[in-house]
Amino acid sequence: MNSFGRIFRIHIFGESHGHCAGITIDGCPAGLALPEADFLADLERRKGGVLKGTTPRQEEDKPIFLSGLFQGKTTGAPITIIFENKNTRSGDYEKQRDVPRPGHADFTAHVKYGGHEDFRGGGHFSGRLTVCLVAAGVIAKKLLTGMQVQASILEIGGEADIDKGLQRAIDAKDSIGGIVECRVNGMPVGLGEHFFDSLESLLAHAVFSIPAVKGIEFGAGFAAARMFGSEHNDAIVDAAGTTRTNHAGGVVGGISNGNELIYRVVVKPTSSTPKEQQSWNWDTQAVEPFAVRGRHDLCIALRVPVVLEAVTALVLADLMLLEQKINRVL
Repeated sequence: MNSFGRIFRIHIFGESHGHCAGITIDGCPAGLALPEADFLADLERRKGGVLKGTTPRQEEDKPIFLSGLFQGKTTGAPITIIFENKNTRSGDYEKQRDVPRPGHADFTAHVKYGGHEDFRGGGHFSGRLTVCLVAAGVIAKKLLTGMQVQASILEIGGEADIDKGLQRAIDAKDSIGGIVECRVNGMPVGLGEHFFDSLESLLAHAVFSIPAVKGIEFGAGFAAARMFGSEHNDAIVDAAGTTRTNHAGGVVGGISNGNELIYRVVVKPTSSTPKEQQSWNWDTQAVEPFAVRGRHDLCIALRVPVVLEAVTALVLADLMLLEQKINRVL
């Protein structure tokens, strides 16, 4: 539900237009220095209004530490961080309450929770909560000594030129999606288990917690369906397990093989589009035209790279702790 991980375990809470969004991180080793300055760069990368094509809603996103820190270092107890919501316009959602927006969780949440869900800005289903994942990712990255976790946008709307892809959406007065790639260097051999706790399984589980992600592929991914086995196989060239190619994306048998971890995700077009759409109206009991109001991203993929890095780091930190490759006291 709202928790993930076994030793390095996170629990997320809050809503888009509630008092705050927050996260509790359990299992973090004691003695890790965590100055506020360490969080600022990644939190800034996630913010709306920074990049062209992102929502004009801007929150301060100042991390407020409620527990787990003493004299600037982790204590070994659960770390709770909140981010206050100060720039909300809930009235935008009151006006469209009767019409579940296509592509959003409005309909499913309403049915599942009997109409008690917080519908403002998507409530607990909102991408606003990814600020919490980014904060936890900052901590996880600090634990992954010697590893480099980096994500980048490969394309927007089928265009490698991001501005060109965004312009397609602007011209169409619509939203657009994209593809984001994550690479990790410096990983040891042996992270992950066969079958249900494979490295791919755990990463996919975490990745699909990011709203708008609709697909994932590792290494050659779906292109492997068009390859011969002899072509797809990665020849091992030394005792360290280095391979000549990396079609497997750094994972074989569900276990990291020491090569670069490479995977990509598909980010759907923003569901909140300015284009007029049709949807069911609960009040009138009819399908009617409507347009989404509020402040939204033209392309969510623009803000995904730092979130993708964060969930990747969360999975790897948990696996490193499970393998006792990270000490519980630093």
